[in-house]
Amino acid sequence: MAKFHKQIDKPLGQILVERGVISNGQLKKALEKQKRDGGLIGEIIVELGFAKEEDIAYCLSLQFGYPYLSLENYEIALDIMGIIPKNVASHYCLVPIDKISNTLTVAMANPLNIQAIEDLEDITQCDIQIFVSTPSDIRGSIEKFFGK
Repeated sequence: MAKFHKQIDKPLGQILVERGVISNGQLKKALEKQKRDGGLIGEIIVELGFAKEEDIAYCLSLQFGYPYLSLENYEIALDIMGIIPKNVASHYCLVPIDKISNTLTVAMANPLNIQAIEDLEDITQCDIQIFVSTPSDIRGSIEKFFGK
């Protein structure tokens, strides 16, 4: 199973503030909304319009040491995309991007989703390597391959 290896021992919100993506005030508002409504802080920050998905994905990649990959102009081979069923890709917001030997590389919006990684290992019988990408890029790749 893929092991999570946190590179920066700071919360995502703090990383976003330190990098100048959001202000302390914006972080406070996002944390209040998270406490009230639940959800992932990165998604809340995007929903509130304080940052772009790319900013969140990039900071997640810094925080956990996974590389960031923009899928906007990335062509995924048909045989690779077919490795994971559409419902699994959609449910976990991920797409396969490459397979070498017994290692499947996937782009995920949430690299902390251990259940997704375990399910992929069970479905594919592969070791999983993670890249971080935006939910919009991943959904676009799913729609491009499988259709709406």
